[in-house]
Amino acid sequence: MRVTDNIPQIISFIKTIIANGQAYTTSQGNVYFDVNSWGKRYGVLTAINPDTQDEAVESDKRHGKDFALWKAAKPQELSWDSPWGKGRPGWHIECSTISSAVFGKQLDIHTGGIDLAFPHHENEIAQCEVYHQCEQWGNYFLHSGHLHVKGSQEKMSKSLKNYITIKDFLKKFSSDQFRMFCLRGRYSSAVEFSDKSMDDAKNLLQATSSFITDANAYIKGQLVCDPIREDILWERLANTKVTVKAAFADDFDTSRAVAAIMDLIHHGNRQLKAVTKDAGSPRSSVVYGSIISYVEGFFNALGMSFGERQGAVGGDNSAVLSNVLDELVRFRTRVRHYALALPEAAGAVPVEGAPGASEPKQEQKEKRKQLMRERKPLLEACDSLREDLAAFGIHIKDRAAVSTWEIVEGGQTEQQTEKKS
Repeated sequence: MRVTDNIPQIISFIKTIIANGQAYTTSQGNVYFDVNSWGKRYGVLTAINPDTQDEAVESDKRHGKDFALWKAAKPQELSWDSPWGKGRPGWHIECSTISSAVFGKQLDIHTGGIDLAFPHHENEIAQCEVYHQCEQWGNYFLHSGHLHVKGSQEKMSKSLKNYITIKDFLKKFSSDQFRMFCLRGRYSSAVEFSDKSMDDAKNLLQATSSFITDANAYIKGQLVCDPIREDILWERLANTKVTVKAAFADDFDTSRAVAAIMDLIHHGNRQLKAVTKDAGSPRSSVVYGSIISYVEGFFNALGMSFGERQGAVGGDNSAVLSNVLDELVRFRTRVRHYALALPEAAGAVPVEGAPGASEPKQEQKEKRKQLMRERKPLLEACDSLREDLAAFGIHIKDRAAVSTWEIVEGGQTEQQTEKKS
């Protein structure tokens, strides 16, 4: 909403404050809020004491902390007619009038930078509580810390020309990475922006994404592990939910909440890493499904998404890329399985009637060695392809029966699991 479209409403708002006895006009055409006449409630955010008048009284104010509701016109300055002469609204009255016009006599949550707590928000409170004749106009004020460039004491701002545009930022990082960067600190604290802090956020996103990929592969039977200690994971999940809820209830402490999520992921990963060759081991799909659901729900609530998704970057081109990688990984898997499908070791006892059972052990051993030599280049080619793709941010993970892949493109992670043919 534009202030210039609401001048009559602002004038009416000021007239009501004057009528309620908390503002005064001057011979110079200014209107000031009388802080002392309403002093008991002034300073609720910043503990300002209106009785301590350490500011010099300037111009036509009665007291140093009185603030302008209407300012008399100055030469060549935009102005409007009013009962007090030509002039323009004060800084704070604009917000009080417009927010009251939209939301009525009370706000639930009011946000803004920490530099606005005083005088802007203190003055908004004073104006609105006098106008609406209420005890408490705003229930919660959430003041955010400033964004600093690392090593600088000055906040990032357009006026200081030390800012980074969103357009330039998105050339290097993704919006999800910036969200994670913000979540790692308290909203009320100053935050230092640097490539390292962004890389840290990027790594957390990648760790989360990789865990979800691995956990999904485990659920589908593509990742075979030792038996899972379900009791430990269920307990971790329950504790994480309690910690996250308490963190958000404690002045929206996202840093503690994210730390709890990452700890849950860490313990989930520890058990997934215990890979076994026993394909008959029982799987604990339900607990991992519950963890994935909780982790994805947590980040989705904060505007971020994980898990298997197509076309995350680049629209149709990304979907094509996803399909091409599916085919490439599927072909590589077939080659790799062929190269690994060697006869049993010569030390194994041949089963009577099985092919090669009548062959002497030495001949079996030599045959196996020969096949290994012949197929070694195939395995080396598979490894080389994996390494070459990794240089472009495409990571292939070899499972017991299939392989999975994930790609980091333009800072965003897209994941896809190669399905059994």
